[in-house]
Amino acid sequence: MSEIADYALFLDFDGTLVEIAPRPDAVRVDPGLVPALERLRDRLGGALAIVTGRPVAVIDDFLKPARFDVAGLHGVERRVDGIVSGGRPEDHPDLRAGVERLHAETARYEAVLIEDKGASVAVHWRLAAPADAEAAEAIVKAVAADLGGAYRLQLGKAVGEIVPADATKGHAIRAFGEAAPYAGRRAIFMGDDRTDEIAFASVNEDGGISVRIGDGDTVAGRRLATPADVRALLSAWAEGGAIDPDALPEA
Repeated sequence: MSEIADYALFLDFDGTLVEIAPRPDAVRVDPGLVPALERLRDRLGGALAIVTGRPVAVIDDFLKPARFDVAGLHGVERRVDGIVSGGRPEDHPDLRAGVERLHAETARYEAVLIEDKGASVAVHWRLAAPADAEAAEAIVKAVAADLGGAYRLQLGKAVGEIVPADATKGHAIRAFGEAAPYAGRRAIFMGDDRTDEIAFASVNEDGGISVRIGDGDTVAGRRLATPADVRALLSAWAEGGAIDPDALPEA
């Protein structure tokens, strides 16, 4: 078993730390989560970061008053030791035009939601009727295709998100690993969605530990069933329990 100082912990948010909600703004944060994350960050010497498709500011709002290191928008923006870089909407004029088109072309479909994140955009159809959901997916695919190679579409659970092509959670985790306190540590990444599979693959390639939350095919090596299981594990680690991710159930 490795020492705790050998690990750096990277955590997805939706579907990993919190249960997925029908609407992005309807997520509920367990009252014990933030204190556990703060204690665990202390145990890890600061080597704990949230790696998410959400903007940094939104994560701050959900996890207030705490401020964690965060890779937001799949790595488009990143905050390390209080300093934020990237993620300016004005750097993405073509995407901004694409957002306007998405609003216009999905307006007639009830319960299809556009989540404008500034430097990326997500179209949600979880609450939509099947025909409307199918139409929304086709629209976001068409907009992404027309934006060309500078952007890519990643499909998740009832959502399609357009992000800069060079932004992935895998790249974000590797960027964290270039400096203290993350450098030289073995990465543990927990995520739940198809959008996390790229990061699982890169973490595996770098000798880290990938943990899929929930069912479904995955390249992750380990698996936990639910966000509640994740919170229970993190709380145990925060309270001084042995950190032995290799003992987690195989995926």
